[in-house]
Amino acid sequence: MVRGRNLTEITHFILVGFSDLPRILTLLFNVFLLIYITTVTLNLCLITLIRMDSHLHTPMYFFLSNLSFVDIFYVTTTVPKLLSGFYQEQLTITVVGCAVQYFFFALTGLSESCVMTAMAYDRYAAICNPLLYSSIMSPSLCIWMVLGCYLAAFSGSIAQLSAILRLYFCGPNIIHHFFCDMPQLLNLSCSDVFISRVILAIATMIFGVTNALLITISYVYIVLSILKITSAKGRSKAFNTCASHLTVVSLYYTSSVVIYLSSGTGSSSTIDRFGSVFYTVLIPMLNPLIYSLRNKEIKDALKRLPKKRGYC
Repeated sequence: MVRGRNLTEITHFILVGFSDLPRILTLLFNVFLLIYITTVTLNLCLITLIRMDSHLHTPMYFFLSNLSFVDIFYVTTTVPKLLSGFYQEQLTITVVGCAVQYFFFALTGLSESCVMTAMAYDRYAAICNPLLYSSIMSPSLCIWMVLGCYLAAFSGSIAQLSAILRLYFCGPNIIHHFFCDMPQLLNLSCSDVFISRVILAIATMIFGVTNALLITISYVYIVLSILKITSAKGRSKAFNTCASHLTVVSLYYTSSVVIYLSSGTGSSSTIDRFGSVFYTVLIPMLNPLIYSLRNKEIKDALKRLPKKRGYC
C-alpha cells in the first residue's frame, strides 16, 4: 500500500488557472467577471419571468426554469474560485476543498444532462402525441422527473466523490487547470487509480452516453413526426419548438466530449483550458439567450412584462 511508504502526503493543490498568460490576466479577469454576472442575471431573470407569466406555466418552461437554476450553480462551482486567483501569486486549494469542488461540479453537470434529457422527452410527447400531451406530461410527472434528475445526479456525484476520496497524493501537487477535474486528479495520484477510473467510466456511460442516446432517439421520432406534417407552416412551427433545445444540447455535448477526449491523459494544455471554458462557463450564459432569442412565447412574455407591477 502507498500509505506504508515513506512519502509526504499532499494536503493542498496549486491551480495554475491562466497564470501562465500574465500579459492578458487583467483582460481575462474582466471577461470572466462579466460572463459570470451576465450568466447569473440572465438565468435569474428567466426563472422570474417563467414564474410570473401564467402563459409560461407549462412543462416545457418548468424544465427550462430548472435548467436555469442548475446553470447558476454550475457556473458558480468554478468561476468565483478562478476569479479569486487572478491576482494571487498562487491559487491554492486543499485536497478536501478540491474534492468538494468536484462534487458540486459533477452534481450540477450531471443535473444539467438529466434535465436536458427530460426536456427532450417533453418535446417528444408534445410533437409525437399532441392529443395526449396534457395527460402524459401532468404536473405530478414533471415534478417527479425533475426530482429524479436531481436524485440521479446526486448519486452519480457521490460515486465520483468516493472515487476521489480513495486517492492518495504525495506529489507533485500542481493542477494545470482552473478547477479540480477528475482526469487531472487521477494523473496526480500516487495510489492505484483503477477502481476510480472504473467509477468515472461507469458514470460517463450512464450520464453521458445513455442521456445522449435517449435524446437522440427522442429526436429521431420527433423528426419522423415532423416529416409527416403536410403543412409547411406546421412543420416550421413544430421544428421551432425544438430548435432551441437541440441547439443547447448540441453545444453542450459536443464541447464536453471533445474536451474530455483531448484531456484523457490527464494533462491540460492552454487550448484545453480555454476549451473547458466553453462548456463550463459560456454554455450556462448562452442557454437563456438561445431560448429567449428563438422563442416567440418568451418574447411575448417579455412584452407583457412592463404591464405587471413587479418585474426583473
